[in-house]
Amino acid sequence: MDVNPQAKILIVDDAPENIDILQNLLQGFKLSVALNGEKALKLAFGNNKPDLILLDIMMPGIDGYEVIRRLKSDEITKGIPVIFITALSEATDETKGFALGAADYISKPFQPDVVRARVLTQLVLQANKSELMRLNAKLIENNKIIEAERKRADELLNNILPEQVIKDLKEKGSTEPMLYQNASVLFLDIVGFSKLASKIQPRKLIDELNEIFSKFDSITDIYNCERIKTIGDSYMAVCGVPEQNEKHAQLLMGAAIDFLSYIKDRNSELSEGQHKFEIRIGMNSGPLVGGIVGTKKFIYDVFGDTVNIASRMESHGEPMRIMVSENTYNLIGQTYSFEERGIVQVKNIGDMRTYFLRNKYIL
Repeated sequence: MDVNPQAKILIVDDAPENIDILQNLLQGFKLSVALNGEKALKLAFGNNKPDLILLDIMMPGIDGYEVIRRLKSDEITKGIPVIFITALSEATDETKGFALGAADYISKPFQPDVVRARVLTQLVLQANKSELMRLNAKLIENNKIIEAERKRADELLNNILPEQVIKDLKEKGSTEPMLYQNASVLFLDIVGFSKLASKIQPRKLIDELNEIFSKFDSITDIYNCERIKTIGDSYMAVCGVPEQNEKHAQLLMGAAIDFLSYIKDRNSELSEGQHKFEIRIGMNSGPLVGGIVGTKKFIYDVFGDTVNIASRMESHGEPMRIMVSENTYNLIGQTYSFEERGIVQVKNIGDMRTYFLRNKYIL
């Protein structure tokens, strides 16, 4: 790295003849002079901090050793390289100087080539150090940006894929479709949404829908369930997939009850400009297949008759009620109280016995 010709060098010596010699040898740099230690410290701690200090050891008042001790004990000046100027040749003096933090020595009488070489060496080292610090600061800043982007990417992934699937993708680079023998599926739909959508400004409609579905997501997390997807005004969630849970039906029912309770509370406390919504919920339990669909815009999805029946439970249900299949009823009929809905003909499946959860659970 080239030496900055505007590098600032502070010469500290009580002998004017020594200062004259050094000023002549170091022409081209920005030079300042101090005739004693007190003046040297004042300049070093000033607004025009030097890049290098040539410091005489033997001076009246504060000697060079005390000056460097003070410089190296302060965060502001400890990084300034110091070259000692001395007429002494004893090893003990050099050892003491290096112990205090001196970068090098220049002996009197001065040898021009040696003086220039040692000054240039320290300035190059200092310039390299400054550049390294700049690059390191830039690296730290870039790492912060990368970490923030990684965190944002993880948050986006968590909105698309279940945690276990994300873990598999990161560790293995892929995830295999799996058959889950015991899981529960929930479908939720906003009643009369299409008709309402034609009367509400699009921005307002999306804001309200986002508010509601965000609350549903929070409830789903509480019950260790997974939101699979939203399609328009429909919301789909599962429990027992991809992390198996023997209480999948109980947990998903807990979430369903909280969904209804939230909508009921929201309808009773509408703010100005908000609209009243009602929802239908259907549930079914049984085996299903879960896996990633797509290659560019992929999603995690679930498939099978269990999913189709859950969808039919919702579409055959009633506003502000939870309708379940006989499969789900058999799993949680001892935990919750139901009333029989009767036989419902399910497309592509046939007749099925269904049940409504009693309204007493909706607080």
